[in-house]
Amino acid sequence: MIVMKFGGTSVGNSSAFAQAAHIVAEKIAAQAQAPQHGIIVVTSAMSGVTNLLIAAATQAAAGNERSHHDAAQTLRNKHLSVIDHFIPSAEERASLIELTDARLRDFDRLCSSIAVLGELTDRGLDVVSGLGERLSAPILAAVLRATGTPAEYVDATEIVVTDAIHGGAEPVMELTEIRCRERLLPLVDQGIVPVITGFVGATVSGVPTTLGRGGSDYSAAIIGAVLNVDEIEIWTDVNGVLTADPRVVPNARSLHQLSYEEMAELAYYGAKVVHAKTVKPAIAKRIPVRVLNTFEPSHPGTRIVEHADLSMAGTVKAVTAIRALSLITVAGRGMIGVPGIAARTFGSVARVDANVLMISQSSSEQSICFVVPDSAAGTVTEALHSEFHTELERGYIDQITDHNKIVIVAVVGSAMRGTPGLAAGIFKAVGDRQINVIAIAQGSSEANVSLVVADEDANAAVRAIHDLFELDKPSGERRSR
Repeated sequence: MIVMKFGGTSVGNSSAFAQAAHIVAEKIAAQAQAPQHGIIVVTSAMSGVTNLLIAAATQAAAGNERSHHDAAQTLRNKHLSVIDHFIPSAEERASLIELTDARLRDFDRLCSSIAVLGELTDRGLDVVSGLGERLSAPILAAVLRATGTPAEYVDATEIVVTDAIHGGAEPVMELTEIRCRERLLPLVDQGIVPVITGFVGATVSGVPTTLGRGGSDYSAAIIGAVLNVDEIEIWTDVNGVLTADPRVVPNARSLHQLSYEEMAELAYYGAKVVHAKTVKPAIAKRIPVRVLNTFEPSHPGTRIVEHADLSMAGTVKAVTAIRALSLITVAGRGMIGVPGIAARTFGSVARVDANVLMISQSSSEQSICFVVPDSAAGTVTEALHSEFHTELERGYIDQITDHNKIVIVAVVGSAMRGTPGLAAGIFKAVGDRQINVIAIAQGSSEANVSLVVADEDANAAVRAIHDLFELDKPSGERRSR
């Protein structure tokens, strides 16, 4: 049994829907003789839809009611173009149009309420932002039926049970497993493909939630894990996971295989192909995840497994970057040997709900620096000044600074810490390009070495490291380092 998740570009227009339907049909034929046969499909919203929904709701909160009316009409035209293209039955076409219109009326009413209140709550945002999947999934199920594949639409709010953390809910796996097995397995046993809304879920009491942006990948992994499938496939618009962003490194190549750990590091540090949470449920059940290209389905893509090829251990696999960050530094000679400084620092950060992406501390304890998103930097520095008000007055702490417009460049590969000369190679690569490294960190996982550089140096740093380790070549053709 396989879970296939199709991203926004894979259902972006009529031709993409046709390609997705063709891939599902071929997969069904290939799975026919498998011991645990069956296909389950999870879909994202059509490309651009979620952003349009959120923008319209945000505009409504600011008092602009025209925006959501225009958005509703744009969305209606976008989805009806697919319905008109594929659905020959007048009865089914009318049913789909009525469902689409009903959901858009709900969207319009919700935005009108948001405009009256002048506030877009997290709960309201979940309802709005999850609408795209609830528009696309019934249409994809109908397209599959129209092209000869038995399929049935399933709303994930029926089967994915989550906590009540709006905007980034976590699944309650035990309840989700019960509901998925009850709802999905009878369909699979009958040869019917369930087509499920990605990204969304609901609390035990039925309140809609979302799993965070990009969460359709996570949906596929959750469903795959509770059903203990053979593989989870993420269908997107690139040939798997690449050694670097091809917009920065034109000769970046796709990776044949990654470990769960390596993929998690790449996703966390900016690789957009797979949502950062996706591998979590797969790890628990040791289910392989494959990243494939909807528009080049013959390409093998990237397979993500528990342990990658041992012959690649100790080597650099990929280089990625996460941008729009600030480096916060707390420094002072009075910090030396004083217990609790780090705890108070990160306690202050936690109280303002800021996400820390990297930490570096000198062994002398004279400074602690850490990286947060640019958007949180001002709030974090204010919190630190408040926390260390006395220490700043007495000179125990000399300064709390915010260095903005910085980038973390992450070098990822399995068991890199035990590879002699690897760090030296990384710093030689950037040094030869006259790039200043502001801070460094290496996790105990041994799968990541991170360096902080100025935004204007980031692309050059990624290219330099990619070139030095010859990541454009298969591993067997690279010079040893």
